[in-house]
Amino acid sequence: MNDDAGPKPPLKLISSMATRALLAELAAAWQARHADAPLALESVGGVDAARRIAAGEAFDGVVLAADAIDKLIESGHVVGPRVDLVRSGVAVVVREGAARPDIGSESALLRTVRAARTIGYSTGPSGTRLLALFERWGVADELRSGLVQAPPGIPVGQLVAEGRVELGFQQLSELMSLPGIRVLGPMPEPVQITTIFSAGVATASARPDAVRALLDWLASPDLATVKQRHGMQAA
Repeated sequence: MNDDAGPKPPLKLISSMATRALLAELAAAWQARHADAPLALESVGGVDAARRIAAGEAFDGVVLAADAIDKLIESGHVVGPRVDLVRSGVAVVVREGAARPDIGSESALLRTVRAARTIGYSTGPSGTRLLALFERWGVADELRSGLVQAPPGIPVGQLVAEGRVELGFQQLSELMSLPGIRVLGPMPEPVQITTIFSAGVATASARPDAVRALLDWLASPDLATVKQRHGMQAA
């Protein structure tokens, strides 16, 4: 009997939380088309995902912010080149039922930020860039006591819904389906924070060709509408 005829173990993919819902839908679509190439998807905080890949945990592929993928390629834990999948912008949220502050311009957003008692931000690259924006505005020291970083894997919107922070910033894809919050909209274009999420083949994978075929499909222009539905744009 030919061993190749038996069922194959699933390809194991790990991602950050920002792309969880999108990848779950795409994984189901992939498996419907490729019954012989099942997928097992795990989504965790991006910092944890990168740490686990760097520790050599047995994953076949990884989806993270582009700079995190680049670092994993440089350290030899991911095989280059990276595959860019989506561009994801940051949205601003308040608790459901709260007054709707103005975020329609950079100056309006600055006023809203300064008026907020507490501000939630993420552990990911968008959170780092938000803090840099506060520095550029010259309000970092003023805001410092009210800044609350969401724990890895916990969406900022959850902190807002629970009343633990008044104003929240995170990838729209992580906010759009959460209950108990109101999405005010994206950050205004002059200060919008956009993250490219990319994929790579883990060096530990025993089936790199199969992973590469999957990643090429995930980057296909045919999936642009699905990505838009999840609050992202094709990269």
